Amino acid sequence: MQWTKQHEQTVYANRWFTVNLADVELPDGRHLDHFLIRLRPVAVATVVNEANEVLLLWRHRFITDSWGWELAAGVIEDGEDVARAAARELEEETGWRPGPLHHLMSVEPSNGLTDARHHIYWSDEGEYVGHPVDDFESDRREWVPLKLVPDMVARGEVPAANMAAALLLLHHLRLQ
Repeated sequence: MQWTKQHEQTVYANRWFTVNLADVELPDGRHLDHFLIRLRPVAVATVVNEANEVLLLWRHRFITDSWGWELAAGVIEDGEDVARAAARELEEETGWRPGPLHHLMSVEPSNGLTDARHHIYWSDEGEYVGHPVDDFESDRREWVPLKLVPDMVARGEVPAANMAAALLLLHHLRLQ
């Protein structure tokens, strides 16, 4: 059963996102108005060290008024290579420069409302290059044992679904 977009118009736009209203035709011929948010793609990265610890950020999200563990992430600039963007975000937010990055997964965290696509990378080596430029993005940065990840996710300490999925996959790849 496929919905068909007939028309889409912009309601609001800025450098980060666009809010559009679409006329959608359902398989039975009915139409409905559906709002959607068009977002720039996001690059995400972390490092897993030799002790199987993953580099995480502890941060507050004011929108949901919640704290949680996350990976470094940010928008991919126009014309920027995805892996290069992931490395840039990791260094800016943690102070760690990753070694060669490996693509872990690409996900659509909320594809019923947005066209956001998050590209997640990891490295098994990193170099500390100094205090993070974007230290305002997190309260702290820590190396957390991957073996703790499933329990952290179960307790809701990794509230973002894309981050939880990536950490669980890293746990599986490195420890199973």
